[in-house]
Amino acid sequence: MTTQSTIDKLIEMRLTSMSDAFRIQMDDPKMKEISFEDRFGMLVDIEYSNRKSNSLKRLIRNAGFDQPDAYIGNINYTSGRKLNRSLIERLATCEYITEHRNLFITGATGSGKTYLACAFGMEACK
Repeated sequence: MTTQSTIDKLIEMRLTSMSDAFRIQMDDPKMKEISFEDRFGMLVDIEYSNRKSNSLKRLIRNAGFDQPDAYIGNINYTSGRKLNRSLIERLATCEYITEHRNLFITGATGSGKTYLACAFGMEACK
């Protein structure tokens, strides 16, 4: 079996990240020193990582978050905001989802309800 036919089969099986990485491995003379198991593991890791990344991007895009850059770690906990840090950190684990519970966020206009909702949504996507 030739290298090109292997690459073609990987592409046909929709393992494009693996085929790209395989092509790079074949062009790199240093890779010949690495055992087959390690090289194969590298290929699988690249394909797996890219699929997980693409899945996360698709979930975020399909969710249609108003603020897709929202992140739990960026929440401002200053005293005037009256946010319960331990509660937010507990909610960030997304246990409420596995327990089939809803999350209800209240507050004044401009208090950051949408940002919190998007941040929790982003955590759920992960």
